[in-house]
Amino acid sequence: MFDQLKPQPQDKILQLIAMFREDARTTKIDLGVGVYKDASGLTPVMRAVKAAEKKLWEVETTKTYTALAGEPAYNAALSGMILGGAVGMDRVASVATPGGTGAIRQALELVRMASPQATVWISNPTWPNHPSIIKYLGMKMAEYRYFDAATRGVDFAGLMADLETVAAGDVVLLHGCCHNPTGANLDAGQWDQVIALLAKRGAIPLVDLAYQGFGDGLEADAEATRKVAKAFPEVLIAASCSKNFGIYRERTGILIGIGSGEGKGVLQGNLNFLNRQNYSFPPDHGARLVTMILEDAALKADWMAELEEVRLNMLTLRQTLADELRKATNSDRFDFVATHRGMFSRLGLTEEQVIRLREEHAIYMVGDSRINIAGLNARTVPILAAAIAQVAG
Repeated sequence: MFDQLKPQPQDKILQLIAMFREDARTTKIDLGVGVYKDASGLTPVMRAVKAAEKKLWEVETTKTYTALAGEPAYNAALSGMILGGAVGMDRVASVATPGGTGAIRQALELVRMASPQATVWISNPTWPNHPSIIKYLGMKMAEYRYFDAATRGVDFAGLMADLETVAAGDVVLLHGCCHNPTGANLDAGQWDQVIALLAKRGAIPLVDLAYQGFGDGLEADAEATRKVAKAFPEVLIAASCSKNFGIYRERTGILIGIGSGEGKGVLQGNLNFLNRQNYSFPPDHGARLVTMILEDAALKADWMAELEEVRLNMLTLRQTLADELRKATNSDRFDFVATHRGMFSRLGLTEEQVIRLREEHAIYMVGDSRINIAGLNARTVPILAAAIAQVAG
């Protein structure tokens, strides 16, 4: 049987991680992997997480199974943080998932169960795992334009033109904030236009909210998702705690389904069913830490303060990099870096230039020139700017 298996294409980001590890140069800089790093290059455990873990160790009395949907307190706390009262909880069903990836997978599985002929629309570009999972599930897929390579901003005219062709019942995957991989985001007015168009077309939004708190703030980053939740009779939201709680390896996510109050029981039952089919019971440790933090006023305040420190650090790095690139290139063509939000920016370099950065300067980034802003620090920003100026002219 195993001799019938075919080699799978390597994940480009994981391949890049391996290349970085094997590079013996002491000056190497990793801007590929999507994790937050502090000035020392460490991905720290947040203070509130440490405190919650200590408390959990003292009070936890069992490691028995949690519920199929995860602990109700976790689902309620995280759904509340995301939705902020935008819709009545009588319309909200949810399940805990293994990270944001698990939430996306369960959302797409639900779509396939409910409407196997639906087309799933994704932005071009998007997080590579989106199309990978859609293709693996054998679902129909289409792309809408998103990134303007000339301005390094959103191609809003192209986006709207493509979404005009969405059919009723199609699913449109939207990045709730901090677009990955580009860093370019819709403004409030553009969100309003997208929502109005998708509502007119009869589409069903699937919001990927992986970076709440990393862009313009915890509440501001949820505004678009809340607008979407209010505007449609049916919405799916896939969210992750990996970034904003810094618990990457705990695999802590949630899938929220918003429908009619009358249909909530059936929706919840189907979400539970999918959990049972794919992994039975979701991971609990990270979910329990998140619950403890969100339910404890002091822990929540400390977590929010540290999250804001993380966000402001990334904004500072963005502005510093834009300033250094302006000096190094004697032009304003990289000023967009300061206006992007989240962990990532696509720089608009060619693949050849990206290879030169890696081979000549030991600077690692994804082939489409997506960089992780949080992989930089005060020392490496001018090094990156000088190297880009050298290879890009």
